[in-house]
Amino acid sequence: MVFNFIFNQPKLNIMKRTKFYFTLLLLLPLLGLAQPANLPKDAQIDAQVADAKTGNLLNNEIVVFRSSANGREYQGLSDSTGKFTLRLPTGAKYDIFVLGFKDSIVNNVLDIPTLKENQFVKNPIKVNIQFEPPKAFVLDNCTFETGKAELKPEAYAVLDELVEYLKRKDDERIELGGHTDDVGKAEANMILSTNRANTVRAYLLMKGISPERVTAQGYGMTVPIAENDTAEGRSLNRRTEVKVL
Repeated sequence: MVFNFIFNQPKLNIMKRTKFYFTLLLLLPLLGLAQPANLPKDAQIDAQVADAKTGNLLNNEIVVFRSSANGREYQGLSDSTGKFTLRLPTGAKYDIFVLGFKDSIVNNVLDIPTLKENQFVKNPIKVNIQFEPPKAFVLDNCTFETGKAELKPEAYAVLDELVEYLKRKDDERIELGGHTDDVGKAEANMILSTNRANTVRAYLLMKGISPERVTAQGYGMTVPIAENDTAEGRSLNRRTEVKVL
């Protein structure tokens, strides 16, 4: 910014001139002539998160910007309009991650160039993030006593994570699907899978999740995801699956 001052009073005496220039020096910072060292070395990011398939704006999505320069992470949480604002240091590339339930989706890379000493980012950088939210996921380590609908102690950790996820994604409704392997009779497995799904549902409700948001369904052995002829395959088929409705 350049200021042009025109003086039309050549008869000012020395004392008046000195007083005028001294006052002008005091006013310079107020006129925006700050030293380059005071210029911001970060940039404002105005981000918006949307469903890549439907275009719907997504609220309560946690987005992480990870700096390639030092690995530092910066987080934003989208509001009811799918938007959030944060500031990022310049001179780095940022990998963008959208956090889901126990996983993350890499969306893109944001490159903010290095600024010279007298430069700064004047206008916000617009970042449009589009991704397809997962519609289903398996609750790993949500295990039960053999042949029963009683949770093992290690299952509570993953269920507590699901509770926190549902509290953050407070507009989502889910189905809890119980699945078994093919050991035993089909009718008994259907009953067992239904009881297990209802056990998980009861735990979520006990933790404060609204009953209207959670349904339970038993599928027995009808929807395998692996072969049942190995112990590993049967272990994969014995699962509790979350489907986003």
